[in-house]
Amino acid sequence: MAASVHKLSLATKLAFGAGDTGPAIVSSINGFFLLNFLVNVAGVRPGTAGTIFLIVKIWDAVNDPLMGWLTDKTQSAMGRRRPWLLYGAFPFGLAFFLNWLVPPLSDNLKFWYYLVVALFLDTAFTAVNVPYTALTAELTPDYDERTRLTAFRFSFSILGGVLAAFLHTQILGFFPNDLATGNAVSIGLWSVISMGGFVATFMGTREPALPPTTEAKSAEPSFLEGMQIAFKNRAFVLVTVIYLLSWLSIQFVQNNLFIYARDWVGIAASQFGFLILALQLSAFVSIGVWSRLSERLGKKNVYYAGAALFTLTLLALFFVQRGQTTLIFIIGMFAGVGLAVCYLIPWSMLPDVIEFDELETGQRREGVFYGFFVFLQKLGLSLGLFISGWVLEWAGYLPAEMGQPEPIQPASVLLALRVLVGPVGAAILLLSFIAVYFYPITKAKHAEIQRLLKERRAATEKKSTPVGH
Repeated sequence: MAASVHKLSLATKLAFGAGDTGPAIVSSINGFFLLNFLVNVAGVRPGTAGTIFLIVKIWDAVNDPLMGWLTDKTQSAMGRRRPWLLYGAFPFGLAFFLNWLVPPLSDNLKFWYYLVVALFLDTAFTAVNVPYTALTAELTPDYDERTRLTAFRFSFSILGGVLAAFLHTQILGFFPNDLATGNAVSIGLWSVISMGGFVATFMGTREPALPPTTEAKSAEPSFLEGMQIAFKNRAFVLVTVIYLLSWLSIQFVQNNLFIYARDWVGIAASQFGFLILALQLSAFVSIGVWSRLSERLGKKNVYYAGAALFTLTLLALFFVQRGQTTLIFIIGMFAGVGLAVCYLIPWSMLPDVIEFDELETGQRREGVFYGFFVFLQKLGLSLGLFISGWVLEWAGYLPAEMGQPEPIQPASVLLALRVLVGPVGAAILLLSFIAVYFYPITKAKHAEIQRLLKERRAATEKKSTPVGH
């Protein structure tokens, strides 16, 4: 009966899951198409585009953990996290839309336009996504229920991302001679839908009352002190490494897959949408399966199995030859099965790490931890784009010219694309296995953490209860 107290209703899980639709749409469309848009539609050099993403990451290193700290300090009748979702939704959608316009500016001014807008989008993304992800640890303390909640989140994430990416290619098909207008129309639609997901989470969830902590308010750490304490937490460091490496591996594939499929395999833009559909729907179906298996086998074993499969599919991409369209679709479906684990497991580990931190420090700092995780999410995307942009620049990538046929890329560019989507991502993912091996929180360990926290909270409540009550 005690376990049932921590079970969430289906309506709550659905409302929570809907909140990841916006970040998924932005991450999917930006991940698959932004580099190609900036280079071949907006007329920005690949290396210059990569530089924009690097500069944004310098700002990211500050704003993501800082936003987490701010949400931890927020006091409102609506809770600590939910106000940010409500008031941050519109700036988030607006920034996403502006990021995909082609302004009538010189090349130098375009650099500054896309840099400023990218900084705006990055900040708005942080303001809504950090408090959203931090809700995971607060809605339920149950070990397996958190995995189920994360499964709902990534089901919405994958489904939203795949539909956005697929339909984006179809919308562009209506504007074959004016891709700038086509992108503006498509992103305008997805910007509105992105905002709606956060509003749904705001309306459909309620933040529970915070448990009592063992530290006085005056003893709470500052932002910098909180980050120092967080990185003394071995479990947090390891789950950070797991997530960064798995997400960075995904980004090398995602950032280059469109150009790889078009210029190497020979897949048209409209066909590429169906490749994304096969990949992400496979991941969508697999999320629930992996979630159930993790309850029996444990999160670490599930990660080993799924990530190993994903690694094999990445290596297979290197050996795909020109015209092998059917083969790449088959590889994509198998890749989606492994990809689902890279989405699911690191995020389901993080709430357990937060409670381990609470046991050691007496403080609840979900915002700090989730802020850093959102930073890693965007770091992976931007590092992938930065490195990919400069690798293609050095390899001699030939940008498209408006109204002209797609240029035939030199052999050096084609080899670079095959390496980026295959061996590079596989090697990075294999490194994450080392961190998984040393990750200390098993299901039994988490149950012990929960027991000790319950005893501590009960003692704190007893001390705070006036005599005679």
